[in-house]
Amino acid sequence: MKNLEQHRQNFPGLGYKVYFNFGGQGIMPNSGLKAILATYEYLEEQGAFSLQANTWITERTNLTKKAIAADLGVTPETITLTENVTAGCNIVLWGINWQVGDHILLTDCEHPGVIAIVKEIGRRFGVEVSTCPIMETLNVGNPVTVIQENLKPNTKLVVLSHLLWNTGQVLPLAEIVEVCHNYQGNNSVQILVDAAQSVGCLPLNLTELGADFYAFTGHKWWCGPSGVGGLYIRPEAFSTINPTFIGWRGVKTDENGQLISWKNDGSKFEVATSAYALYEGLRAAIATHIEWGNAGERYQKICELSKYLWELLSQIEGIKCLKNSAPEAGLVSFQVITGNGSHKKLVENLEKQGFLLRTIADPSCVRACVHYFTLPSEIEQLVTVIKTLI
Repeated sequence: MKNLEQHRQNFPGLGYKVYFNFGGQGIMPNSGLKAILATYEYLEEQGAFSLQANTWITERTNLTKKAIAADLGVTPETITLTENVTAGCNIVLWGINWQVGDHILLTDCEHPGVIAIVKEIGRRFGVEVSTCPIMETLNVGNPVTVIQENLKPNTKLVVLSHLLWNTGQVLPLAEIVEVCHNYQGNNSVQILVDAAQSVGCLPLNLTELGADFYAFTGHKWWCGPSGVGGLYIRPEAFSTINPTFIGWRGVKTDENGQLISWKNDGSKFEVATSAYALYEGLRAAIATHIEWGNAGERYQKICELSKYLWELLSQIEGIKCLKNSAPEAGLVSFQVITGNGSHKKLVENLEKQGFLLRTIADPSCVRACVHYFTLPSEIEQLVTVIKTLI
């Protein structure tokens, strides 16, 4: 593994702040910024719509899919490039052939953007929507049991997050997938995973986990540019959804430009021209992380650092961490329980002193995110300042 202090020099944004908001937006490495600029310069030199430029774009797009697939333990053909997590969730949710009376099961820890899609599908197609209480299993209880008890004979899809954005809980996804796929036999219940917080944070092998759909973004824990994400579709689930938005990238044509058929890989769900330079930025960012260590090594470091932050916060009178035990990933959520304890005010005051965190509405708390290149000294500085502000 590369020296951490040396490695941090790749992230110029770290020089101006003490950053604890990787779950919202990662700090992009120099390599990503340079790759984006170099791509725009190259395309302008070649002629943005020249044969050579288009061939280059196709080659580089495929390389980006290969880099993503390698980090997720899948093949490039299973990856659809999108703009963000929500775009991936939309592809799946609007691509299913819903029938009146079908049922979608959500957890009570999902992001408002995804909840809004599901509610509109319920309204438009007469689909039943219900929510199960996963939040209460943060410290006690079994989320697998909760999911299982809330499945119904008409359940068609379960929508959940792998790493919960609000409490930091890591759900046992493989066990949940097994319960859903075996419910009434024949893989009857599919699973759509909101992977906003898990990709780039947890070590993943999506082939082994078995989820049908896994929607992710590159701008959080992968520290890529905003505007690039992806969707993994399990090969066995590929034929169960169809495109809602359609364009030339998703179809096959003959030499005369006449439509032949859909493409039979992830590009079936891609539409048209994109900001291709951002693909290069994401690929460079992923490579930068790998330079320091593999996914397992990065995750181990994240857990060490989040445990350290959790331990120090737990020692502050007036602070209560949501988890009763050390976090299983890089999200550490806590509450101010003394005085007038305004979470919003605390975050605002921290930002004035160069510490970037964020508030969460449900449950009401402050969320701090540590990455593998966060320094223990930064954690200590944060805790010291929090003590002066509560």
